[in-house]
Amino acid sequence: MKILVTGVAGFIGFSLTCRLMKDGHDVYGIDNLNDYYDVNLKKNRLSIIEKNPKFKFQRIDLADREGIKKLFAANSFDYVINLAAQAGVRYSIENPGSYIDSNLVGFGNILEGCRHSKVKHLVYASSSSVYGLNTHMPFSVRHNVDHPISLYAASKKANELMAHTYSYLYALPTTGLRFFTVYGPWGRPDMALFLFTKAILNNEPIKVFNNGNMQRDFTYIDDIVEGVVRVMNTVPKADPDWSSDRPNPSSSCVPYKLYNIGNNQPVALMEFVEAIEQAIGKKALKEYLPLQAGDVPATYADVNDLIKDTGFKPSTPIVEGINNFIKWYKDYYK
Repeated sequence: MKILVTGVAGFIGFSLTCRLMKDGHDVYGIDNLNDYYDVNLKKNRLSIIEKNPKFKFQRIDLADREGIKKLFAANSFDYVINLAAQAGVRYSIENPGSYIDSNLVGFGNILEGCRHSKVKHLVYASSSSVYGLNTHMPFSVRHNVDHPISLYAASKKANELMAHTYSYLYALPTTGLRFFTVYGPWGRPDMALFLFTKAILNNEPIKVFNNGNMQRDFTYIDDIVEGVVRVMNTVPKADPDWSSDRPNPSSSCVPYKLYNIGNNQPVALMEFVEAIEQAIGKKALKEYLPLQAGDVPATYADVNDLIKDTGFKPSTPIVEGINNFIKWYKDYYK
């Protein structure tokens, strides 16, 4: 099949593309290679997948309406996996405009492209951030998520609403994936595992927010990729049991679906730090700080719908995942 992957030079996009080509698919990847984090890391990811003849790359921004329109007009994609977005909760407070351009305008352009070219299934990245002020654990796709606490989270909730509209108006099958704290080799430098590893190796203090009273449902990259592939092949259909009197937020009377992809096993931040220390063989210097604006103290994914519909449950242990990352980091940075 011919699959469009947006954000292909990103952490998840790169890892997913490697898997899709291994499975025999042709992948057309797009990315704007912005400088939110080290562009060389993105280029190095690209250099690996560009060696495969099943891959084609175009540098383009999702917000380029005409460019995206021409991309879809010139190609016939079976599936579209939209991973391109301006990421980061804290950065959305500093630079809100980039979230509006990439996550709202850009996603609208993707929806239009899918609509006009009759794509069989649009799978797109949402985020655990949409749960916002929710406190009932574990977070379920059947819960209401109308109280985001960052523009990043609001933009991801907006994506889910926009996708539903296109599923309703044009019968476009869409599936949103709420990712929970993805980590692993080739990961993002703005994420905790990367930041902590770099600081510990350089004898610098790590920033421990909320004085360490945090929990995250850390999800290993291979589990994320497996989940995306399983969902891609599970094209949503209208839910015959859906009722507007008692609406299920995760499905609809149209071909629309939402899933959590998380490890279903939250880890305390200090346990996470200890696992990194053990993998490196060195203690961290710690700087304790209050909870950052836009952050939530805990995340915990209910993945029952994912298991029921795809037969897959993320399960990589945190120690195994961290060890794999540390090995990659030491090799990559020599």
